[in-house]
Amino acid sequence: MATMVTSTRPPATKKDAGPGPGLPGPNGNGSRRHGSFRDPESHGNRYRIGMWVGLASVMMMFTSLSSAYIVRSSSSSDWVSLPMPRVLIVSTILILASSITIEIARRKLKASLTKSYAQWLLITVLLGVAFLVSQLLAWQQLKAWGLYLASNSHSSFFYLLTGAHAVHLAGGLFGLSFLWLRSRRIPDEAAAVHRRQASADAVSIYWHFMDALWIYLFLLLFLWR
Repeated sequence: MATMVTSTRPPATKKDAGPGPGLPGPNGNGSRRHGSFRDPESHGNRYRIGMWVGLASVMMMFTSLSSAYIVRSSSSSDWVSLPMPRVLIVSTILILASSITIEIARRKLKASLTKSYAQWLLITVLLGVAFLVSQLLAWQQLKAWGLYLASNSHSSFFYLLTGAHAVHLAGGLFGLSFLWLRSRRIPDEAAAVHRRQASADAVSIYWHFMDALWIYLFLLLFLWR
């Protein structure tokens, strides 16, 4: 007669059971220690999304200022159109060139050309500083013509809009300087390389936005009406 053998081992509980085949953990073996929270692509997406959220608030501010400018220019009795300082053409060329150089820097980093990446970043920083200097020269030229912040509505909006843009551009210069300082250190792991690329992508998005914003402001201030 066959003897039936029964097991005395208690059934496995949910605590003992692993994820099993088909139910891998975030890192593929059921463990969450190095899971998707450290995924390089996730880092990059968070940086880019965070940057776009921040830029949305900047866009809302300049949209409000632009709306006020358009309404005021159509209804103000003391509106006197400003002559355009010629140095603003230089400003526009400088910021367009900086948008090109930061894109070159970003692609150099993607190709793992760290030294070239640092060099193009530095060129971008210098172009950004030159842009701010040209803005100061434009303000000085307006003052030489006797046009100040309170001279008329157009001069008030000119100083307000260009000043607000300059402050935000200075923030972009801070980000570029941070990237340049970090570029002098060699990353010791793959995750650090991905974080560096994600940071460069986020800062380049911000800088391109500042570029496009300046073109918009330039057209608004001197071609509107």
